[in-house]
Amino acid sequence: MSAQSVTNFLFIRHGAHDYLGRAIAGRLPGVHLNELGREQARHLAEKLSLLPIDAIYSGPLERVRETAEPISRRFDLPLQVAEEFTEIDMGDWQDRSFTDLGKEGLWKEFNAFRSSTVPPGGELMLEVQVRALRKLKELRGQHHFVVIMTHGDVIRSVMAHFLGTHLDLFLRIEIDPASLSLLEYGEDFAIVRMLNAPSTGSPLELPNVRYQ
Repeated sequence: MSAQSVTNFLFIRHGAHDYLGRAIAGRLPGVHLNELGREQARHLAEKLSLLPIDAIYSGPLERVRETAEPISRRFDLPLQVAEEFTEIDMGDWQDRSFTDLGKEGLWKEFNAFRSSTVPPGGELMLEVQVRALRKLKELRGQHHFVVIMTHGDVIRSVMAHFLGTHLDLFLRIEIDPASLSLLEYGEDFAIVRMLNAPSTGSPLELPNVRYQ
């Protein structure tokens, strides 16, 4: 593939699971999609059926891979696991409820200053952004249309970068479970063409995107 070619990255947040809205799942093993999440994964495979997808990458956690697997089967493409797209390491906050964390000053600071506040024993948001961007740079030009199945904060950090938004403001970018966000990425340009589009509805058509 020519170095001048364009790669379209379709970012998808994993589907619903029982921790959503209640507690931080983080990198806990054994957090699987619930019934709604499994339905979202099946629908995603149908919705994306019109797209020229030629590669599928996924973070390593179960809920992410389970969302990607129906798409992988639909397109008969291998599911390639990339550690760079895993969830932010929330350290000691993992498996704690939002109600409990809301009592801590550091939690409030973390959400106000994501660029410079680290969860106890965890990972800086800037580190998440850098690892994801490095992987995108590696993949750009290797494929035409890539699905990246990952987590909300990973997608926010990538889109914040290409939108020129400071990480301290990135919670203004909403990324819902099973939502779709599209980045067109060339050698000397990047365009955010879609952000947090719902996974419900008819098969997806993307006008005016370049595939090569």
